[in-house]
Amino acid sequence: MARDRHQSEDFVSPVRRLLVGLLVLFMLATFLIWRIDNPRVERFRMMVIDAVVPNFDWAMAPVTGIANLLSDFQSYQRLAQQNSDLRRELQDMKSWREAAIQLDQENARLRDLINVQLDPQLTRITGVVMADSGSPFRQSVLLNVGARDGILDGWPAMDGIGLVGRISGVGEETSRVILVTDTSSQIPVTIQPSGQRAILSGDNTINPLLQFIEDPDLVKPGDRIVTSGDGGVFPADLLVGQLARGTDGRQRARLSADLERLEFLRVLRSQPNVRIEEAGTLLAPTFQPQLPEEPETETSEDGTNG
Repeated sequence: MARDRHQSEDFVSPVRRLLVGLLVLFMLATFLIWRIDNPRVERFRMMVIDAVVPNFDWAMAPVTGIANLLSDFQSYQRLAQQNSDLRRELQDMKSWREAAIQLDQENARLRDLINVQLDPQLTRITGVVMADSGSPFRQSVLLNVGARDGILDGWPAMDGIGLVGRISGVGEETSRVILVTDTSSQIPVTIQPSGQRAILSGDNTINPLLQFIEDPDLVKPGDRIVTSGDGGVFPADLLVGQLARGTDGRQRARLSADLERLEFLRVLRSQPNVRIEEAGTLLAPTFQPQLPEEPETETSEDGTNG
């Protein structure tokens, strides 16, 4: 048994050497043929390629598939990177869009500040809203204008459309505006077109109450509300808003001013009305007739008229 194994090994070794030698010779011949620069050899090479390569398509299929897979993977990576870049650019565009919307709204409010028609006798000072009080019981905002700008207590403040409140507290460089929604705000108003008088009372809600309406049957939702000028608190005919009925059934004002987004306020220089202390001066006659003077009589020493 051991002898048969030895004989088989002696038979395989020469065959292996022969095959290796033939393979080496074939590779050398192939190398030489592909390196020789001769027209005849070139034609021979083309003939070999045409005869061998088409028959080896099945052998190249895995290599081609792997190459295509690598190409697809690289393409997928490029697409993923482009998708990430596009998402980032879209996020940037959203932020720019939001900034553009805010600028457009700010421009609209500034245009409203310019275009609103007021009494030409009312001059104004425009200030920037710095901060609010942050208190649920006191609704007010701070402006960056104060005593150095000539601001006085009691002057009305408006945004681009409607009344916002009044000055209540003046510093050297800042001033505080009490909003019309504050509980301390009581403003005489007129409801148009009926001309009914009322009091706009703040109750810390976005829609303040309308109290003491002269004849509630003559007013309806949608009526225009303006300041009446009574009491000398505010000038007359400043727009406040529109009448609306609240969920509690009470008459309220839908303010024209946007109190949730106050950026610029216009303070009106309101000159107080002259107060009349003595009503009698209104009735004083322009001409007072003079009575004729009685002649003087001389009295003698004895007490008789002479």
